[in-house]
Amino acid sequence: MKPIQSVLITGANAGLGREAARQLALRNGIEKIYLACRNLEKAKAAKIALEAETGKCVFEIIIMDVSDSSSVRSAVSGMKSAVDAVILNAGGTGGRKPHALTNAGVTNIFAANILGHVVLVDELLERQLITSTVLYAGSEAARGIPKMGVAKPDMQSLSAEEFAAVADGSKFGPDADPLDVYSYIKLVGAHWMGAMARQHPHIRFVTMSPGGTTGTNGMDDLPFLKKVFFKYIGGTLMPVFGMMHSVETGAKRYVDGLLNDKFESGHFYASREGSPTGPVIDQAEIDGTFANPDFQDNANQAVHRFAA
Repeated sequence: MKPIQSVLITGANAGLGREAARQLALRNGIEKIYLACRNLEKAKAAKIALEAETGKCVFEIIIMDVSDSSSVRSAVSGMKSAVDAVILNAGGTGGRKPHALTNAGVTNIFAANILGHVVLVDELLERQLITSTVLYAGSEAARGIPKMGVAKPDMQSLSAEEFAAVADGSKFGPDADPLDVYSYIKLVGAHWMGAMARQHPHIRFVTMSPGGTTGTNGMDDLPFLKKVFFKYIGGTLMPVFGMMHSVETGAKRYVDGLLNDKFESGHFYASREGSPTGPVIDQAEIDGTFANPDFQDNANQAVHRFAA
C-alpha cells in the first residue's frame, strides 16, 4: 500500500471527523490534513483548536457541503494537488426535513450520507486527485443491531430499482423514522463501496464503521425525545452495557482502517454480530450479501442515477 501522507476528511469540524483529524496529525508521516466542512467559522475554530492540541500546522480548510453536489464539485475543482486518502465521514439523520428531496432527486438524509460522497469520489478519480485509499463511514445498522432496537433492513431483491427507492425515499414514505432509513442508507453505501473497489483496483476502498459512539453530532436533528435519549441518557447508560464507546475509540477505527492494509479493499468492517462495539470483523461473515458482486453493482448503478 502506498504510504499515506495527506488525508481529506468530510465533516471534520466536530465529532468523529475532528477526532480522526487529531489522531492522524499525531501519526508520523502525515503531512497534510484537509478539513472539509460546510461552515467556514466552525472550520476555522476547529483548525485553531486542532493546531493547539497537536502542536502541528498541517491542517487546511476546504469548504464543502456534501448534501449539495454542486458544492462538492466546486470544492474539488479548487483543489491544487492530489490527496492520498479521503475519509467519507459526514452524514447524520438528514436535518429537520430528512425526507425532503434535493435538486438531485434524493432525500436530504441520502444526500448527506451517500450521494455527496459518491460525487466527491467520482470527481477525485476523474481529476486524478486521489492516489491511495477511500474510507467510508459504515454502520452496524446496515445489518441490524437488535439489542438497540435497530432492525435489519428489509430488502427484498437488492435490485438497482430497490436501491434507487432507498435513495429517493419511495421505499419508505414521508413519516418514516430517520433512524430506520439511516440503516438502509448505510447498507447501500457498503454495497456501493464494494463495487467501486472492483472498478478501480488501483485504489483501496474500505467501509469501516466507527461503532456506537458517544460525543458525536449525528443525532442532533432527531425529534427532541429521541435526541435526548441518544445524546444524553443513552450516551451515559449505553457505554456501561458495552453498547457505545468514546469518540476517540470510534475515530481510531477510521485511522486503523486507513493506515493498516490488513483491512482489504471492497470489504465492510464493523463490530461482531449483536453489538456496535468491540473488535471489528468483515461483515460478510455475518451476512454474505455484502460480498455479492451483483448486489454491489446494483447499488452502484442506483446511486449513479442521481450523481449526474
